[in-house]
Amino acid sequence: MKIADKHVVTLNYTLTDNDGEVIDQSQDGSFAYLHGAQNIIPGLENELTDKQVGDKFTVKVSPQDGYGERDDSRVEDVPREMFPQDQEIEPGMMFHAQGPNGETITVTVLEANDQTVKIDSNHALAGVELNFDVEVMDIREAQDVEIEHGHVHGPDGHHH
Repeated sequence: MKIADKHVVTLNYTLTDNDGEVIDQSQDGSFAYLHGAQNIIPGLENELTDKQVGDKFTVKVSPQDGYGERDDSRVEDVPREMFPQDQEIEPGMMFHAQGPNGETITVTVLEANDQTVKIDSNHALAGVELNFDVEVMDIREAQDVEIEHGHVHGPDGHHH
């Protein structure tokens, strides 16, 4: 069976930056996704199409096919009162916020003082070339409920 839309694919992978630093990795076939449902970055999903169980390969994904380019307009100062008053706010902290279209976004604190907090809503890997070492461990047809929900369900089902 070859990887195609509406297939559940299980992978082992190691993700590194251009300096060889490990950013993320899966082990023992613990990462599964629904192909064609935009569950993973486009550059990796495109490279996986038509691969088979046992295939091992490396792929370099450009920022535009990964988490996008960095956008300096996504760095802004916001009032300190937008954050919990009883919490110390420090650089590096991450918070969930509501984006301009009502979506949930993650922001990272760059600086903070009593009046303002400088936040960055770029993805942490925006602007980074991503290097994947991948092994295809398993491929199966997705269940109707997985296709309907747009993601993989575990062996005991899924409860929303």
